[in-house]
Amino acid sequence: MTTASTPSEPKGPVAFDATTPLARELADLSRRREALRADHLPRPERTRVMTISNQKGGVGKTTSTVNLAAGLARGGARVLVIDLDPQGNASTALGVEHRAETASVYDVVVGESAIADVIQKSPEFELLFCVPSTIHLAGAEIELVSLVAREQRLRTALDAFLSATEEAGERFDYVFIDCPPSLGLLTINAFVAAQEVLIPIQCEYYALEGLSQLLRNIQLIEKHLNPALTVSSILLTMYDGRTNLSQQVAADVREHFPKEVLKTMIPRSVRISEAPGYGQTVISYDTNSPGSLSYLEAAAEIAHRGAPA
Repeated sequence: MTTASTPSEPKGPVAFDATTPLARELADLSRRREALRADHLPRPERTRVMTISNQKGGVGKTTSTVNLAAGLARGGARVLVIDLDPQGNASTALGVEHRAETASVYDVVVGESAIADVIQKSPEFELLFCVPSTIHLAGAEIELVSLVAREQRLRTALDAFLSATEEAGERFDYVFIDCPPSLGLLTINAFVAAQEVLIPIQCEYYALEGLSQLLRNIQLIEKHLNPALTVSSILLTMYDGRTNLSQQVAADVREHFPKEVLKTMIPRSVRISEAPGYGQTVISYDTNSPGSLSYLEAAAEIAHRGAPA
């Protein structure tokens, strides 16, 4: 008669295999966190005004706007987000009030309020502020048609606000403008108000579709309305390194725009998608997640690159 033998208890601590994919990933995340902690972001010499735009929807435009802004604010920069999209998703992600009766960017572009009257501090970070959007902005396209200097409304209000804050010793380092995924008067106002354009491009099929038209539109704005406008940054989003498709799209975009594409790529991440549902950016929702670290790295890269000469 034989009896089943019981496995013996392991003697001493179990060895950790540092060669497994999980171990390598954890080590990489730890290294990235340490690098970010040691990094000190430089403040720009003057306020950098950036419009985040892509006429193709679902590319991570608003997500990139709020998370880059949060990343810079976390690093000590004073940052303003202007939510120029009637959907108000940036306002939601930054946790600011944007019900119909809230004073908003709509009141600014139609000339009824100054930015100082509608700005709100985001609960995310001490140095992060937002000019919210409300449902009223959906009708602003029609109202703007009959207004004087209709393409310059936001720029006029923003210039006055930035001058006043600088005189008061409260200069903003960055202004991010989140605009609709279409070329209407609101988007034109965003282009005219900015010096830089950041274009998010998803690493999926049809990534470059519509991009040539967007670049042509930016060139037209530069020629006729805003000679200072330039495409300073392209951010690759929804990257999945396990697929050949993502790798090929990233390679194609880098080949076409070698100077503009940021080295940092934003991974496809459940945590990034979840965060807005809690009225947060991923940087405060799950600071140590790969998606959060990627946006922090992209924000740092933008800061170190500085404004284009």
